[in-house]
Amino acid sequence: LFGAILPFKSLTAPVLFLQHFSFSCDITQKGYEKKRAKLLAPFVPQTQKPTSSPNAVPVAAPRQHRAHRSGGTRDDRYRSDIHTEAVQAALARHKEEKMALPMPTKRRSAFAQSSAENCTPPDTSSASEDEGSLRRRQAAISAMLAQNLQSPEYWINRSVQSSSTSSSASSTLSHGDGKTQNHSQGQTSILADVLAHTRIGTSSSVPPDVTSTVPQDRNSRADLPPNITVRGMSRGQSRSSMMDTAAGVPAHSRVSTKIQQLLNTLKRPKRPPLSEFFLDDFEEIVEVPQPDPNTPRPEGRQMIPVKGEPLGVVSNWPPALQAALARWGATQAKIVIIYSPSCKLWSRSLKLAYTLLNKLGTKNEPVLKPGDRVALVYPNSDPGMFWVAFYGCLLAEVIPVPIEVPLSLKDAGSQQIGFLLGSCGVGLALTSEVCLKGLPKTQNGEIMQFKGWPRLKWVVTDTKYLTKPSKDWQPHIPTANTDTAYIEYKASKEGTVMGVAVSKISMLTHCQALTQACNYCEGETLVNVLDFKKDSGLWHGVLTSVMNRIHTISVSYSVMKACPLSWVQRVHVHKARVAMVKCRDLHWAMMAHRDQKDTNLSSLRMLIVADGANPWSVSSCDAFLNVFQSHGLKPEMICPCASSPEAMTVAIRRPGAQGTPLPARAILSMAGLSHGVIRVNTEDKNSALTVQDVGHVMPGGLMCIVKPDGPPMLCKTDEIGEIVLNSRVGGTMYYGLPGVTKNTFEVIPINSGGTPIGDVPFTRTGLLGFVGPGSLVFVVGKIEGLLSVSGRRHNADDLVATALAVEPVKTVYRGRIAVFSVTVFYDERVVIVAEQRPDANEEDSFQWMSRVLQAIDSIHQVGLYCLALVPANTLPKTHLGGIHISETKQHFLEGSLHPCNILMCPHTCVTNLPKPRQKQPVGVGPASIMVGNLVAGKRIAQASGRDLGLIDDQEQSRKHQFLSEALQWRAQTDPDHVLYMLLNAKGVAVSTATCSQLHKRAEKITAALLERGGINTGDNVVLLYPPGIDLIASFYGCLYAGCIPVTVRPPHPQNLAATLPTKCCLSAGCVNVKTWPNIIDTDDLPRKRPSNIYKPPTAEMLAYLDFSVSTTGMLTGVKISHSAVNALCRSIKLQCELYSSRQIAICMDPYCGLGFVLWCMSSVYSGHQSILIPPMELETSLPLWLSTLSQYKIRDTFCSYSVMELCTKGLGTQTEALKARGVNLSCVRSCVVIAEERPRLALTQSFSRLFKDLGLSPRAVSTAFGARVNLAICLQGTAGPDPSTVYVDMKSLRHDRVRLVERGAPQSLPLMESGTILPGVRVIIVNPETRGPLGDSHLGEIWVNSPHNASGYYTICGEESLQADHFNTRLSFGDTETLWARTGYLGFVRRTELLDASGDRHDALFVVGSLDETLELRGLRYHPIDIETSVSRAHRSIAESAVFTWTNLLVVVVELSGSEQEALDLVPLVTNVVLKEHHLIVGVVVIVDPGVIPINSRGEKQRMHLRDSFLADQLDPIYVAYNM
Repeated sequence: LFGAILPFKSLTAPVLFLQHFSFSCDITQKGYEKKRAKLLAPFVPQTQKPTSSPNAVPVAAPRQHRAHRSGGTRDDRYRSDIHTEAVQAALARHKEEKMALPMPTKRRSAFAQSSAENCTPPDTSSASEDEGSLRRRQAAISAMLAQNLQSPEYWINRSVQSSSTSSSASSTLSHGDGKTQNHSQGQTSILADVLAHTRIGTSSSVPPDVTSTVPQDRNSRADLPPNITVRGMSRGQSRSSMMDTAAGVPAHSRVSTKIQQLLNTLKRPKRPPLSEFFLDDFEEIVEVPQPDPNTPRPEGRQMIPVKGEPLGVVSNWPPALQAALARWGATQAKIVIIYSPSCKLWSRSLKLAYTLLNKLGTKNEPVLKPGDRVALVYPNSDPGMFWVAFYGCLLAEVIPVPIEVPLSLKDAGSQQIGFLLGSCGVGLALTSEVCLKGLPKTQNGEIMQFKGWPRLKWVVTDTKYLTKPSKDWQPHIPTANTDTAYIEYKASKEGTVMGVAVSKISMLTHCQALTQACNYCEGETLVNVLDFKKDSGLWHGVLTSVMNRIHTISVSYSVMKACPLSWVQRVHVHKARVAMVKCRDLHWAMMAHRDQKDTNLSSLRMLIVADGANPWSVSSCDAFLNVFQSHGLKPEMICPCASSPEAMTVAIRRPGAQGTPLPARAILSMAGLSHGVIRVNTEDKNSALTVQDVGHVMPGGLMCIVKPDGPPMLCKTDEIGEIVLNSRVGGTMYYGLPGVTKNTFEVIPINSGGTPIGDVPFTRTGLLGFVGPGSLVFVVGKIEGLLSVSGRRHNADDLVATALAVEPVKTVYRGRIAVFSVTVFYDERVVIVAEQRPDANEEDSFQWMSRVLQAIDSIHQVGLYCLALVPANTLPKTHLGGIHISETKQHFLEGSLHPCNILMCPHTCVTNLPKPRQKQPVGVGPASIMVGNLVAGKRIAQASGRDLGLIDDQEQSRKHQFLSEALQWRAQTDPDHVLYMLLNAKGVAVSTATCSQLHKRAEKITAALLERGGINTGDNVVLLYPPGIDLIASFYGCLYAGCIPVTVRPPHPQNLAATLPTKCCLSAGCVNVKTWPNIIDTDDLPRKRPSNIYKPPTAEMLAYLDFSVSTTGMLTGVKISHSAVNALCRSIKLQCELYSSRQIAICMDPYCGLGFVLWCMSSVYSGHQSILIPPMELETSLPLWLSTLSQYKIRDTFCSYSVMELCTKGLGTQTEALKARGVNLSCVRSCVVIAEERPRLALTQSFSRLFKDLGLSPRAVSTAFGARVNLAICLQGTAGPDPSTVYVDMKSLRHDRVRLVERGAPQSLPLMESGTILPGVRVIIVNPETRGPLGDSHLGEIWVNSPHNASGYYTICGEESLQADHFNTRLSFGDTETLWARTGYLGFVRRTELLDASGDRHDALFVVGSLDETLELRGLRYHPIDIETSVSRAHRSIAESAVFTWTNLLVVVVELSGSEQEALDLVPLVTNVVLKEHHLIVGVVVIVDPGVIPINSRGEKQRMHLRDSFLADQLDPIYVAYNM
């Protein structure tokens, strides 16, 4: 189609300036609390606060003060359900503040959940959180709301009749007490009204600038009027019903509403206040904030090591554990009772020992010899086989290494188990026949090789495969010594599995210490619910039981899942005296106790809680006691213990006699604990932690508390530290890891002066705690669960307990919560991941997540970085059902967690950002800067191309001032010379154009214009053509007729939404729809020639209009004169050495910029032949461009970034096939990418590397650079040096500076030279504010002076000021006579050591980015391409990304190339990488389908179009996450 007269007028797109009100300074947290307290004072009853002694004892009252509390009477402070009340009180305060959090937008298909297990037990976790009483502790919600306004003394001094009464009352309240709730609502409604008026901002106010502390201009424009309320808009709503903002973006948009909600949530002051330590870009700009000097510090004296009771001497104690087994086996055949048929342990162990030593190999070459390590692979449901294997190895003097059964190749932690086996040198594994059959196998029936595992030989230990030893063979049982007896595996915080070696003497001594502490007697019955392969389950149930001839009943995990009350039934049936459990088992039994009424636990004398070191175990113990006290359970039976794989049992509570005082408890301040000090909580009930003691130190032990970080310095008495233990009990080393061993097993504590307290080595236990009165040991957490955030320490178990207290019953599973920290931006960030129930709806889940955020923020004073919910049964599990923390963390960091709901809160927890930059007023003038540069020896940053030279008389084309004359001259002198050849997808020339053919067709079009269109000289004519020769002929037809051609891309039928608005904008201001201009079809042209061909009177007259849509969404048209066209074509001819005998290939769109010049004008001027390849043909035939280069042996080719990217992605794996087809690119001398942007170095390098095998020289690929004011500034030609590359510090670029660094330096950005400056072109680097010249290697705006500069913008209302500002600008100092054009691009000039064609040093021009496109955030200048490059590296499924800002929030749009299941994985990864590499907090993350981000013909992203589509809710995103 060929368009007629379009009298264009400039359409100035409105620019939206977002300014808003803000306070003159940020309100601090302290000021906020003070203001809030003042406003609430009339409504809060005033009471006198108690004065607490600074030397308060950090535990409950001494025994003499507790004596009066007989039975169960207990101070309310020590109730274990107090935490839930605190959580609900904190949530009530947040509810009063009415802070609405915006829910994420989710496509319905994006969160299809996996099906849950058919039979899910009450809790499938072996973790020891407070599951037992958390549900019961929901009881106090209503009561707490009523007591919310009362003084601390009320709840401290209040007492109840008994713990059982308190618990039962709580259970009654949990079903809802209407009166209490109404009462609380009546009181809290007053607070709600007050707080509604004390909020810093309201929803109707102007959106705040959450990224800057610079005071804003109150008279500036805002994005929304103050009286407009933004509401959500459904997709079906009419566009006409929406209110448009100044930029034409609908305000009644669902997205805009949620962004407004997000801004409202960000109005609250951060905690702590933003640190201001930024000095300069040459300094380290970020560091972890230093601790507040007002934080509590330890005040007590230095602790004294605590000694355990002496280890008693037993007369007939066996010299080794094997000897005890032999002695017992000789007197009794069946010695162990298990939850399976009874086992002849001694005889079977003897057979196995004999078989291992004598039957696995030959006599001369045995497979095993004493001291070798052997893996024991037995399921938890087969204790008998494990016992036989373990004792068989001890009798054979080989070292057993018990491990878990690998069920699949994807088992959580399987690779780390392989590391353990490798470090221990294990080559043989013992297992049972049933277990061997269940192992994963290959198609040949062989056991699969697990990732990271050494190659193992598998031996079955069933009785039928064992050999009875000969009568003269007896095992060698030496006296216990320091040789290794067995190796117990231990997983570190990072997931690494190490083997703790336990010596024979340690094993024997540990049994003796346990016997003395627990008062074991021969013939007792012990019920063991723990894992018998490690920890307390092994120490008590396998080793000590044999030493004392105790009958053991082992209840496996699979039995517990089927019948949670099974261990209680075993105690009842067998009258067991001792039971070994975890808090999980107490919780399961409590949940299922209604099914069993006749159980009796009065036979128990010890209920050992193996995970009593967890401070929240007190809740499970209390809840279990409350339920089973009526079944014979006595309070003194509960005996929590603390242990670690390295030190084995550290402390255990001894069983007490009936009527003795209750065990000691401490109610501690969580704020104090986070700073490592012990403070009795007497003020803030919401942040209290109640812990119980774990008894005294083990017999024969010596305990110290040392600082967990740095040298092992002794702690003070009121300080939390790591427990270290010295005794003959415990591990001796990490097997095969001597370096790690020294730091753990050979620790010598030092005093405050740095002097060692002795020469006896201690072992680190990994437990955090303190020693209370009476030498009682209290444990408040573990090193592996420690989260160090901003100098404060938080326990993962504490955060889990708080999360579980927020009514999780309908949303998540108890015990399926993982808490860990990730390092982001120089500090640790807290992440919580939980499994969501299948029946939980999205709104309930989001509400629960937001409440968890508020509760943890209020109680622990720490912000959550991320809270994610995953579908049920998708988190990696340990073998006993617990969550595998390190594996979950790995999935989170790799983006393979696949959450169904996620909430990021970087605004809350990231408080160590550098101080926002405040631009200082320019106090130094441009003249001073110039003189300063000269004094410093820096030249002015300017460069120029070669001189165009005088007119050469031998070249006739140079005598013609106009292209129309040049075409006429060529048609006369060389009519048959082929100028153009158009190829189709098959590589066939579908049309050609000689000089004569082109001239004649142009004449016919001229005649049609004059006859049918009624065109007058100087009228504008739109050319609507696909890429081809018709476009070229129509262009020259317009020149012949004296018209002004305007090339416009035809609307794409598959992308009308993106391409049609451009055409509408071109004619919106001047064309009435009813009087649409004439349309002339050039397929049917008149045969006659025009009467005359128009010749402009002067070369300064307008030749054509060049319209293009910039990346900022602005449609700009520039006027190109005939003299500029002539100069530009001549400059290109000289730079690329183009002559009539040359061929070039062009594969790019021909509608604007340098692409249009190369496509339509350059061949007519220079006479070379152009082979035209429309980019759309590459969609059906990718190799077309490269095949053409090879077939025609093209030396020079021009393309766009989109074409290069298409070939890189589509042909990267087909180089061998192309090579086989004979494609050879060695002929290519220069491959130039035409663009108006910073060179994409990564893409050009990838293209060069991929097609190097086809002969492409790495020196061939280069770039060009042009702008609206000058279509071609740089173009890499045949002469001159290769483009150079420099590395610039990104931090300095944000401050508008250039600092060159070495390759590989952190925060370095590679920049490639944008080609050689064209002949006749001069560039200078100017400060855009002062308009003064800058020195070499300084960042500034690129100004250009050239004969082919554009004449000006094509404006509507004659905005000559805009034209003069961009096209006729002078320097404020220096050369003030020269007229320059402002490109709007930032860059710098650097003089290199290379030489140009004239022998002078080469001046390289480096383009950094568009000035209009930069993002002003936190007072710094960011280039979108830098952020997008980082985002694209974050995950393999990110196909493309784009960023923009809206109300000073950074919005990141990501195209997802993988499945929608991965959509939510990208949210934390994108937030992490932008925060880490650019020091910015992402406000909104939008996940969309591939191809949604609009791209123009040059391959440049249309970010502003994307922004408008997002705000108008037109993207149909997969997921939209609003970071809090």
